[in-house]
Amino acid sequence: MTVVFICLDADTLGGTQQVTHTLAQGLAERGHEVHVIGLHRAAEPFRYVDHPLYHRHVISRRPAGGALARRSADRRLGRLLRAVGPGYAVMTSPSVVARTAGLLPRSLRPIGQYHGSYDHARGCWHLASIRRHYPALDQAVFLSEDDALLFSEHALLPNAGTLPNPLADWPREMSVLESPRVLGVGRLEGVKRFDRLISAFARSGAPAPWELHLIGDGAELARLRAHAEREGVGDRVVFRGLVPAARMSAEYLAASVLGLTSEHEGLPVVLLESGAHGVPSVAFDVSGGVRAAGPVPVPPGDVDAFAVELARLIDDEEERRRLGADARARAEAYRLDHVLDRWELLFAHIER
Repeated sequence: MTVVFICLDADTLGGTQQVTHTLAQGLAERGHEVHVIGLHRAAEPFRYVDHPLYHRHVISRRPAGGALARRSADRRLGRLLRAVGPGYAVMTSPSVVARTAGLLPRSLRPIGQYHGSYDHARGCWHLASIRRHYPALDQAVFLSEDDALLFSEHALLPNAGTLPNPLADWPREMSVLESPRVLGVGRLEGVKRFDRLISAFARSGAPAPWELHLIGDGAELARLRAHAEREGVGDRVVFRGLVPAARMSAEYLAASVLGLTSEHEGLPVVLLESGAHGVPSVAFDVSGGVRAAGPVPVPPGDVDAFAVELARLIDDEEERRRLGADARARAEAYRLDHVLDRWELLFAHIER
């Protein structure tokens, strides 16, 4: 079959893009014809798959700013969609659904994804857009059962279902959980709130030689360095910068705890990846997807409570091992083959 994934920009460093390329490569490896379309080029393109078996397309060099540019881009997109043949069009966000659903030929069955949580959607324009545009699609898919139920009830969606994010790889090894290292992974941007993770690490009273390693880059780097100094842990917060995907497994194997302090998340791949490596995690309870991944949950924004749970895992190696084994078992459901099976079942269901 033919499967088309449509993103605003398909090659930005981000969770939606990572998931899209992982699914595209997996479906292509199963023999499907797969296309990944970016409506505009990423400012700093990131390569997720070294040898893609799927087709990649960019409609515009930059976001279409005016009506004339938008109409021209839409014509190019329409021609491409008509050329790919019958199958399924997976639109990866509310903005993509709003812009492209009306451009799809009848030969492409429309599926709308949402990579956030219901709580995040109702706090911004996303919920109104989902309520307006998603009911007309063949299927709306969300990241957790909790979120799918909430969207079904409060957005009046008759077509809500669940398809989780997949793990690109399944590690053979588990962390031995002996390294004195807490890990944080993600863009150094405001929504990730790494300042809270730094504060929680400082308040946990973690003794030397414990360190907090932050992997990622972004506009908040200088501010976070200064924050670590103010919290008195400037010498024990290590800013690692970007790490290639091929080397991330080694980073998880060298960690003993993962911390996630984002303001909002859907189903964070970082929780699945750390769990697959047997690394326990502490996370703010901001979505059904976070709960499904199985970290130690902490009330959103409660840095002191986060510090308490972080300290408990730092101090108790046996508890780390117990929770790490549980995380590994839970992550099994997100192995790529399992998630691809669910996508193929969804396609078959729509076809019926």
